[in-house]
This record gives sequence, structure tokens and C-alpha cells, in this order.
Amino acid sequence: MTLNGTLAGLVAITAGCDVVSTAGSAIIGLIAGVVVVFAVELIDKICKVDDPVGAVSVHGGCGALGTILTGFFAADGGVFYGGGFSLLGVQLLGVASVIVYVAVSMFIVFKIIDATVGLRVSADEELTGLDLTEHGLVSAYADFSPVMMTGADSMSGGLSGFGAADGQAAPEAAAIPVEVLKKNTPSVDAPIKQVTIITSRNRFDALKGALARIGVTGMTVTEVMGCGVQKGVTELYRGVPVDITVHPKVQVDVVVSKVPVDTVVETAKKALYTGQIGDGKIFIYDVEDAVKVRTGEHGYDALQDEDVK
Repeated sequence: MTLNGTLAGLVAITAGCDVVSTAGSAIIGLIAGVVVVFAVELIDKICKVDDPVGAVSVHGGCGALGTILTGFFAADGGVFYGGGFSLLGVQLLGVASVIVYVAVSMFIVFKIIDATVGLRVSADEELTGLDLTEHGLVSAYADFSPVMMTGADSMSGGLSGFGAADGQAAPEAAAIPVEVLKKNTPSVDAPIKQVTIITSRNRFDALKGALARIGVTGMTVTEVMGCGVQKGVTELYRGVPVDITVHPKVQVDVVVSKVPVDTVVETAKKALYTGQIGDGKIFIYDVEDAVKVRTGEHGYDALQDEDVK
């Protein structure tokens, strides 16, 4: 049985576990474990409700199902125990009453919220996810999943400065800082530069298109995690202040020679800038040489297309 099926069974038997026998509880749990599969399909694919963890199906659907089935399996008054349909009618009335009450009360509450602070978050927040933007956590189930320390955490140059801090307007220089780092002294006449850009996932398409328009056709893209606390900002997790340690980001590496590095940097900044701290960070390295393995070409020539010399 899947995790949702197990949870559905537990939720379903909660309603009547004090009046249903062990065998009756097991039967109700098994029924709910099967029904939840179809409930998830109904909610997600037919009703088009975004419920990624199946909460509506498990707690709503199977909770109601367990309440109704208590009218059949209750040892005192259940249909299968000679009690007739009186208890079943009470259970059905209870489920219907809850549905009506919740529908009316939540309609009013949501209308008030929509007219005041608003119900819909921004497109950027939708793509990033509310776990991160509302709670400062990569996952709402942080207690059950390890925090990955990869990519940007191990890079030299200190990437601890990137990471969104919602609502803080910042000039471009602060939102997308640029650092020039010396790797080696170029040994060819045409200097070769590596530009490493760290930014949020939802800005990648804009960055990719902008770089393509200035003639940058080669890039390496890596999903990374990196430090994201700005100026000691903390968030509350289950009532306790915690430091935000890592955020999901995209690392884009390009090596250029023909295209001026200043053009790459300015293009990237224009594509990424939104005015928020955490728009991105750019690192510039000197590259000693580049070698195209197939042809053996070095330096400038190794970075060109076949028909460009």
C-alpha cells in the first residue's frame, strides 16, 4: 500500500475507532486505501485542483468516507450489526453539515482575504514555491529530508551572499554583485574569460535567451544549492527562529573570447535584475587556455564555431 493509502486508512478509521471492532476498522482502512487512489485522480485530473500531497483526498475524502462507513460497521447500531439505518443517517447528516458549514464559512473568509491582502502570490513565488518564500525552507518536510550541501556551497570566492530576501528593493550592484577572480595569466593574445552566473531557477530562460542574442551559444548549466541569508535574516520554523542555510539556484558557466566579457556581464545583469536582493551573483575568471579535443585547436580558435575563424 502506498503512503497515501496508509494515511487514508488511518484517517478513515479515526472517526469511528471507539465504536468499531478491530475487524471493522481493518475493513474500513482497506476500503479507504483503495478509494484514495481514485480520489487523487478525481481531484488532480478532473477537478484540476493542485493538491500535490493528496491532502484533500486523504483528509477530506477518506475522512468523510470513514465517518459514513461507521454507520455500517459500528458494533452498536451499525447496519451490519442489526442496528438499521438510523446511525447511518446521522453519520450522513454530519458529513453533509460539515461540508455546508466549511463551504459557506471559507467562501466568506476567502472573499475577505482576496479583497484585502489578496489570495494569489506572484508568478515568481509560484515557481519558487511557498515553502521557501513563505517559510524560508527548501521543503515543508524539512524534519524528514536531509539538507543537501552541494554546488555553490563548495565554490571558492564565497557565494554566501546570494539568496532572495523578499521585499527588499536593491540597486543592481547589490542585487547582482560581480567579482573578478584571478585563476591564471592568459597565455594567448585573445584573452579567454570564464563567467559564472548564479541566479534563481525562474530567471534562467530569460538569461539563456539574452546570452544567445549576443552570440554566446555554449554554456554549462548546473542545479546547485547555496547560502541564502541576507544580513542575518532569520525565519520562524515551528515557532523557533532558524537561520536559512541553502536555497535552490542555477549555476550557468560560459567561456568567451570573441564576445567581450563586459557585454556578457551587462547582458546577464539586465536579464536577471528585478530589484530584489538575491537576483544573482556573477564571477569572472581568467582562463589560461582552452582546447578543442576533436581538432586540437587551442585558445581563441577552440571556442569558435566551425565556420568562424
